Amino acid sequence: MGSNWTDRRVVITGAGVVSPLGQSLDELWNNLLAGQCGIDRITSFDASAYDCKIAAEVKNFDPVPAFPSPKEVRRTDRFTQFAVHAGWQALKDSGMDLDKLNRDEIGVFIGSGIGGLHTTAEQHTILLQKGPGRMSPFMIPMLILNMASGMFSMYHKLRGPNVATCSACATSTHAIGEAWRTIKMGDAAVMFAGGSEATVNDLGIGGFCAMRAMSTRNDEPKKSSRPFDAGRDGFVMGEGAGVLVLEELEHAKARGAKIYCELLGYGNTADANHMTAPAPGGEGAARCMKMALKNAQLNPTDISYINAHGTSTPQGDVCETQAIKTVFGEHAKKLAVSSTKGATGHMLGAAGAVEMAICVKALQTDIVPPTINLDNPDPECDLDYVPHTARELKVNAIVNNSFGFGGHNACTVARKFNG
Repeated sequence: MGSNWTDRRVVITGAGVVSPLGQSLDELWNNLLAGQCGIDRITSFDASAYDCKIAAEVKNFDPVPAFPSPKEVRRTDRFTQFAVHAGWQALKDSGMDLDKLNRDEIGVFIGSGIGGLHTTAEQHTILLQKGPGRMSPFMIPMLILNMASGMFSMYHKLRGPNVATCSACATSTHAIGEAWRTIKMGDAAVMFAGGSEATVNDLGIGGFCAMRAMSTRNDEPKKSSRPFDAGRDGFVMGEGAGVLVLEELEHAKARGAKIYCELLGYGNTADANHMTAPAPGGEGAARCMKMALKNAQLNPTDISYINAHGTSTPQGDVCETQAIKTVFGEHAKKLAVSSTKGATGHMLGAAGAVEMAICVKALQTDIVPPTINLDNPDPECDLDYVPHTARELKVNAIVNNSFGFGGHNACTVARKFNG
């Protein structure tokens, strides 16, 4: 590694995804480009009494291939199963032979917004119905949100830096950004970074319904998540995981890795404004994008595509649009901006990593995915959101935005790798 942290370059060499629209990155990407939607009526529990009866569920998921044994699967919550599977895919995709590498230099930053909500709900039911003596000894290790990061490192004997980020919907973009920083500082050569979420259950849906945060367009599930559209009425819950392999450039070259793109910059700011509402005018988001561009040493005009946070909430989409205009000025009108949450739902702590994997494909293919359901654009949301259909476009550099409850903002910048 170079002697000066600013000299070290970070590239993305692998990606894995578990999503409602595909349980691999290629499957997700192909379905996105085809304009498919992963949202439907909830099947995992009886949602008839809930205001929101729709979600983007991961169906027919088999975690076993990614685990050492079926017994290990039973000792993990659904969110950990998603994470371990996405990480396993990313490892395979990267072509790394871990036996030929120094595992002390390979770390894991996999976060979650909420952690083991299925375990929490199940064990609370057992407590109420059968008493404390019947609760599982695995309850705590199954529900704590650092266990996805911990278990993945154990299964693959990765002894480098290991942290679980938790910043609501900014979680996995923070994980990727902090992993980038860790490699830049020379504390690791390789990082597995991302996030996972599994909150489509009675407790999760009930809690978000009580907040009045979610869409109640129950009769039209496929049209319920509609970022930047005048008819949007809230987000739709998704679930899944995304994990990327970040690698120091010389380390990647030495093992002959295929390189998807170069990760150039990261921004991290707080709104310091409100528990759940964005700062007026997207002020915190704008500062975050500016920080990421500054770290990337790029100008706003260098960016071709923004994967927007774009959750389909009335306030959030307007504030993000305002933030993009603040940062990009006249260039904002020339940018392609899309939100893929119309297709995947909002995967909370997994969203940023899955969307970064989508950005990797956009850089690789020179195609940007569409914003589906954008039938009647909100007059306050007046950028080019790539409505309805994917678009061929020379994608030189991208911005990926994630903003979370608590006023957490995270942003990453990547570009085509040019040697």
